[in-house]
Amino acid sequence: MTQDFETDSRQMLGRLRAVMAEDAAGQQRLDRITTLIAEEMRTEVCSIYLFRDEDTLELCATEGLNPGAVHETRMKLGEGLVGRVARTGKIINTDDAPGTRGFRYMPETGEEAYSAFLGVPIQRLGEMLGVLVVQSKDARSYSDDEIYALEVVAMVIAEMAELGAFVGEGAAMSARHQQPVLFRGTGGQEGAAQGHVWLHEPRVVVTNPIADDPHRELERLRESVDELRIGVDRMLSNAASGDKDQLQVLEAYRMFANSKGWLRRMEEDISRGLSAEAAVEKEQSTARARMGQVSDAYLRDRLHDLDDLSNRLLRILTGQGTLTGADMPADPILIARNIGPAELLDYGRALKGIVLEEGSVGSHAAIVARALAIPLVIHASRITTEALNGDHILVDGDQGAVHLRPDDTVVSAFRDKMAMQAQAQERYASIRDKPAETLCGQRITLKMNAGLMADLPSLKSSGAEGVGLFRTELQFLIRNHMPKRAELSELYARVMDAAGDMRVVFRTLDIGSDKVLPYMKAVDEPNPALGWRAVRVGLDKPGVMRMQLQALIRAAAGRSLTIMFPFVAQREEFTAARAEMDKALERERILGHPLPESLEVGAMLETPSLAFAPDSFYREVDFLSIGGNDLKQFFFAADRENELVRRRYDTLNVSFLSFLENIVQRCATTDTRLSFCGEDAGRPVEAACLAAIGIRSLSMRPASIGPVKSILRRTDLTELRTVIDDASARGDQSVRPAVMEYLRGKL
Repeated sequence: MTQDFETDSRQMLGRLRAVMAEDAAGQQRLDRITTLIAEEMRTEVCSIYLFRDEDTLELCATEGLNPGAVHETRMKLGEGLVGRVARTGKIINTDDAPGTRGFRYMPETGEEAYSAFLGVPIQRLGEMLGVLVVQSKDARSYSDDEIYALEVVAMVIAEMAELGAFVGEGAAMSARHQQPVLFRGTGGQEGAAQGHVWLHEPRVVVTNPIADDPHRELERLRESVDELRIGVDRMLSNAASGDKDQLQVLEAYRMFANSKGWLRRMEEDISRGLSAEAAVEKEQSTARARMGQVSDAYLRDRLHDLDDLSNRLLRILTGQGTLTGADMPADPILIARNIGPAELLDYGRALKGIVLEEGSVGSHAAIVARALAIPLVIHASRITTEALNGDHILVDGDQGAVHLRPDDTVVSAFRDKMAMQAQAQERYASIRDKPAETLCGQRITLKMNAGLMADLPSLKSSGAEGVGLFRTELQFLIRNHMPKRAELSELYARVMDAAGDMRVVFRTLDIGSDKVLPYMKAVDEPNPALGWRAVRVGLDKPGVMRMQLQALIRAAAGRSLTIMFPFVAQREEFTAARAEMDKALERERILGHPLPESLEVGAMLETPSLAFAPDSFYREVDFLSIGGNDLKQFFFAADRENELVRRRYDTLNVSFLSFLENIVQRCATTDTRLSFCGEDAGRPVEAACLAAIGIRSLSMRPASIGPVKSILRRTDLTELRTVIDDASARGDQSVRPAVMEYLRGKL
């Protein structure tokens, strides 16, 4: 397409810019826009429908339909042709609207006279704002040029709506980014926090969607694309000796940055009248809309790459870098689509809460959030497009709810909840130094889970009696390269120094499944949770396992050392891992390094198969720790990352408790020390039931120790065990109802 030819869309956008420059109210602007679009496209009807809520569209302006229908005609998402466009994000172009599937006649609009229908989505960065429609009496299909022109205009309308150009009366024309919004996601880390929004990637604001000088806009685009390409080439050069997978990602970046089709489409948008920024954002919106409809993981990743490149290009064009000059609030709640563990650690404990659009309960970000005891909500769809820096926000990690710009009633109720939690924490602090001893005289050992040096101060403040699980993989995940043995040895030594006389159980590298090292070749597996992970990786890559074991031995420097191998499914795996331990000890002896004063080597019981291992295995291990999170998902065949099934099965299900009790009895018979580690260990009711069936050591996040200790100190395990047995004898599927009734009567 030649850039000298003034297209119809450019002429239409020129008139549109003049309308936007007028000092007029939002309704007047919408009315003028529908009139000029109808004139330019030579159609009898032009209508703009905007969302009044997430499920309802409202006719907000029209040229050609009954004016009395404005703000009166409403339709649900998916209802009629307009609703179909809004639901699917796809254009509908038909010469016979009444005969098209899904058509719904709205008598109050007087649209029965119109046969031709063209509807395009009004969307911005994948967020649907409404639908732009033209109609005519003639039975005709609109041309490709007409469709393109209407798409360009819809893009400008979306940008102007974002900037508040159409504010008026009624919900559909209310000011954006000012109304209270409730997001329902998934709790990734318990706790409640209030604060103000801090966007991990500040939104790029496009203030000039219509080009003043298309030739200059083309120059700006090409100059910025050249700068982008140079930056990508520089990243590739710096990573030339790095991991193959990292290079493949950067090669994909370079492929997109040098895509002639990508550049041609943006140039065409500019030739139609858009500014360079608006052209980039139009392409980005298209990619994001496709992203929401693609199920193939590889294609979604490539669309993510294109989305990221678009963001980089927009920042170059606008000069709006990641450092906007805004000051982080004193009580920041981090908002992001997703975030890596290293980036999250850079923020550290300054954050009061975290809200992500993506992620999973077992993701790296969730692990770090738990380590830092920061409330986390994941799957908060669309929050990055709705939230603005500085917005008041409430995060409820217990319920997976986020209140953005809440009203006074919600704030008051939320503060009451936080006050009650604070009072509870004061009560827990009063028993911090007292033992977790039940009314029947049983002493339960409560330990904490950790993975960062930042966790260790919680040993004293939480009242934990040691570290029941130190996740060593976090030190591998937050780096872009394999850590050196000396680095790990220094870290492990500092952990042991901080713990003093208290026992620290170091779990060897637990990677795979949802924990993939950025510098290790990823394995494409249909079901990673059941695949190549944890001890399986260690045994297949013994060099990495030996390096870590040597680092642990050197860190101990003659002190006692406790090591635990993860995800052991059969005795032979533990035997092989223990043999690697012996090799590491022998090598350290030959090198003249001091050996541990005492050494305990255990395994995590996370697969049902290990519960049925021979007695010789139980006698061979120094201790066992039940990994409740994985064990439960395998026992019930319910993926804990799948929201459709993960909450369906109860830890207090009779069959699962019976299975756990069988493990307890086997450990008692073979004199094998047993503990329970996982989210359920930190839930007071579940913890009490685990203690009632004979588990005497529980490991949990530091914040859970107080609540668990409180309930244990007020519970008679003998009575609780009777309640559990009676529920089981009655044939109850879960003992929870009976247990809750008993506890309500006693506590």
